[in-house]
Amino acid sequence: MLFASPLTKQLCASAVVAALASISLAPLRADEPTAAQPAAEAPAKETARAAEPKTAEKSVMKTAEKPAEETKKEAKPESDKKSTVTVGGLEWRTDYNKAYQAAKRNKQMLLINLTSTSTNNVQTSVDNYFATNAAIQKKLDGVSRLRLPVDAEITVDGKAQRLLSFPAFAQLQGGAGFVLLDLKNEGASHYGHAVNVLPYSSGKYYHWQNNHLSVILDLPAGTLTQRTMIWAVRTHPEAPQSTYGAHHPTLASGAASHSTYQASIGQQGHQNFGSRFNQLSGATGGPVSEVVAESWPGQNMIDSCIDCVQSWRGSSGHWRGVSGRHRAFGYDIRRGGNGIWYGTGIFAD
Repeated sequence: MLFASPLTKQLCASAVVAALASISLAPLRADEPTAAQPAAEAPAKETARAAEPKTAEKSVMKTAEKPAEETKKEAKPESDKKSTVTVGGLEWRTDYNKAYQAAKRNKQMLLINLTSTSTNNVQTSVDNYFATNAAIQKKLDGVSRLRLPVDAEITVDGKAQRLLSFPAFAQLQGGAGFVLLDLKNEGASHYGHAVNVLPYSSGKYYHWQNNHLSVILDLPAGTLTQRTMIWAVRTHPEAPQSTYGAHHPTLASGAASHSTYQASIGQQGHQNFGSRFNQLSGATGGPVSEVVAESWPGQNMIDSCIDCVQSWRGSSGHWRGVSGRHRAFGYDIRRGGNGIWYGTGIFAD
């Protein structure tokens, strides 16, 4: 939904081939700005790091039914230690250390479900979704799974820390939901980091839906910001097609760089597109086009990604780029010191 007001900002239209056409859009109403952020927010790999257990003795899961001391006993066989629970027809680990190491060993994503009594209704719906949906069960068979209460702690270097205190869980905003850690793509910049976060609590535009979980399990490898932008495109009710070509590393890097640049100067636009066009087109073997958007100040990342897609939907020029199917694509988003997020989509045909 678009609102016209004296505070209206501009969204530039797609830059197709070498031409930059401009279309003025009225973006969404501003929230109250938050405290100033760095000029360009650090890449996802710096802000979404998960706690990496070194050994069972250095990082120990603490739960009500399993004291930390028990996990240190080596005499008790592994098979005797109860550290799983069956929910929705699927087995979930209940020990962070074991789940992390298993995912790392098997080169799998680690899906963490943090639960809370305050969201029992949502959790029951999610569990029923698992139990009755064969397609999601099949997808979940391919990832490591961990289920813990929101107040779960791990002991790192002798100090107990709440799991939600780690940067990887920041987008949950202290509540229940899902976090997906990438322990599959070893060597990638986002390896060992959160690459998707889906809270149960609603935001300005974000609202939990069970099928959101299915979407994140199908996304191409990438950072938290890249995958959240792609997720926002794929979950739009009109099913835009721009993210179903090849997720091209050069276009993804180009989207990250241009979003970072816009954030650093606090201004949205197709700055330096002429030179960038030549480099991107040369790398992809064909002409490229670009869409950019900005959020209002003070929004979180998930809401801002949805905001950008909704803003693109408000312009036929933007929407041709976002809704169309392309040979290759890249998306990303960054936050500036003004509290505004700057999104970029780049497409090759």
